[in-house]
Amino acid sequence: MLIETCAGLLDDDEPEDCIRKEAIEETGYQVKNVRKVFQLYMSPGGVTEIVHFFIAEYDDSLRENEGGGVEDEAIDVLELPFSQALTMIRQGQNLRR
Repeated sequence: MLIETCAGLLDDDEPEDCIRKEAIEETGYQVKNVRKVFQLYMSPGGVTEIVHFFIAEYDDSLRENEGGGVEDEAIDVLELPFSQALTMIRQGQNLRR
């Protein structure tokens, strides 16, 4: 199993527009108060791809659908409290299901 955040190719969209679209497709939630926290090169010196990282707020009133992605995606939505996710990252903890 791989746990990842919402992500997608820009496809000529601005990064913030892309993350808003991907959040709805993958999680089913609209997001608000989107804030870019940083960007970095995926593999400096090897490729020029830049990855943009955002944080955003959401709540149950912003749910549009069940999420799960589009056509060729098979995404199970995993929701963790932010504090738990940070703890898992700090401890290098894996999720066991």
